[in-house]
Amino acid sequence: MRVRSKDAPSSAQRTESRKKRKALVAGSVGNTVEWIDWALYSALAPIFATQFFPPSAPGSGLLATLAVFAVGFVMRPVGGAVIGVFTDRHGRKKGLTLTIVMMAGCAFVIALCPTYDQIGVAAPIVLLLARLVQGFSAGGEFGSSSALLVESATGMRRAFAGSWQQVSAGLGVLIAAVLALVLTSTLDPEVMSAWGWRAAFIAGGLLGLVGLWLRIGLEETDSFRNAQADGRIPRNPMTEMLRKHPGAAFRVIGMAAAGVLIYYIWINYMPGYVSAALGTMSLQTALLANTIALAYFLCLLPFAGIIADRVGRKPVMLTFAIGFLLFAYPAFRMLETGGFWTLLTVEIVGATLLAGYAGLIATVMAEQFPAEVRTTGIGFPYAIAVALFGGTAPYITTWLATNGLQDWVWLYVAAAALGGVVVYARMPETRDRVLA
Repeated sequence: MRVRSKDAPSSAQRTESRKKRKALVAGSVGNTVEWIDWALYSALAPIFATQFFPPSAPGSGLLATLAVFAVGFVMRPVGGAVIGVFTDRHGRKKGLTLTIVMMAGCAFVIALCPTYDQIGVAAPIVLLLARLVQGFSAGGEFGSSSALLVESATGMRRAFAGSWQQVSAGLGVLIAAVLALVLTSTLDPEVMSAWGWRAAFIAGGLLGLVGLWLRIGLEETDSFRNAQADGRIPRNPMTEMLRKHPGAAFRVIGMAAAGVLIYYIWINYMPGYVSAALGTMSLQTALLANTIALAYFLCLLPFAGIIADRVGRKPVMLTFAIGFLLFAYPAFRMLETGGFWTLLTVEIVGATLLAGYAGLIATVMAEQFPAEVRTTGIGFPYAIAVALFGGTAPYITTWLATNGLQDWVWLYVAAAALGGVVVYARMPETRDRVLA
C-alpha cells in the first residue's frame, strides 16, 4: 500500500495549483496579444503618419499622428472606470474578454482604413475613433489583468505573479517592435508606406483572436468568487471605492506617474524620438537597439518581483526613481550625438532601472484594495496617471526636440523621477498585507 508523505501536496492542492498556473498563463498570453495591437501604433507612427494627414509642413504628419496617440489616452480613465466596474461586478473573465474584443477589432479597422488622399478628412476621423476605442479597452485591461494575476498568486509570491502583467505587456511591445523591424528590413520604403504597415495591424488583429480564445477558457478567481458568495459585491464599485478608499486611489496615481512617463519614453517611443526628432540614425537601426533592450527588460521583470517579495516594495521602487533622477541628464546628452551603441547603452541602463517599477507596480496597486473594488481601484486611477503622464510624453518630448528645446527633455524626465522618490518614500509597505 502506497502511503502519501505528510509534506506531499494533496490532490486538491495539486488541482488548485494547476488552476492558478493556467490562470497566470492564460492571463499573460491574452495580455500580450492585446498590447501588440496597442504598441503597433507608436512603433509604426513615423511610417503611416502621412497616410492620414495632409503633409502641410515637415513633421506635421508625425505630430498629428502622435496627437491622436495622446488623445487615445483620454479614454483610458473612462475605460478604467467603466470596465473596472463591470469586472468587479461580473468577474475578471468577462472583463478581460470584453477588452480584447475591442482592441483586436480596432486593429483591423486601422489596417483597412483608406488614406487621406482617398477619403479626405474621414481618414483621420476613423483613425481617431479607432484609437479612442483602443484607449477605452486599454484602460480596462490593466486593472482587470492585474487583479487576475495577483489573485491567482500563491503564498508570498504576489509580486512575482504580478510581474507577469508587465512581462506580458512588454512582450506585446517587443513583438510589435519585431514586426516593425522585420517589415522595415525586408520591404522597400515605398512598399512599407503603401501597405506594409497595414500587414502589421492585420497580424495584430489575428493574434487578438488567439487571445480571445484563451480568455474564454479562463476560470474565475477565488477572490472574486468569495466576495460574491459573501455578498460583498457593491451595487456601484466606483462609488464604493471612492467613498471608502480615496487615499489609496490618489496613492495609485502618484505611484504610477513617474513610471508611466518614463516607460513610454524609454520602451515605446525611443526609436521614433532618435530617428524622427533627433535624426541621429535611421528608424530601422533604432528599432534594432530597442528590440534588444526590450528583450533584456522582459527578462529582468520576474526577478524584480522576486526581490520585492523578499525585501519589500519600497526599496525596489525607490531604486528605480533615484536611479533615473541621476541618469536622466547624461542619457539625453549621449543621445544627441551618439549612434547605435550609444542608444543601446542608454536603453539598457534605463531598462535596468525601470524594472524596479514595472516588475511590481501591478502588485502594489492590487494590494491597496479589497477584492470587491480591486479592479476599479487599480484601473481608474492608474488610467488617469497614464493619460496625464504617459500618453502625452511622446508628443511633449518630440515637440521639445523639434523646437530647439532638447535641453529641457532630460529635465522633464528628472522631474518625474523626483516626484516618484517622494511618493515611494511615503507609501506604506504592503509586502506582508493579507489580501481579502
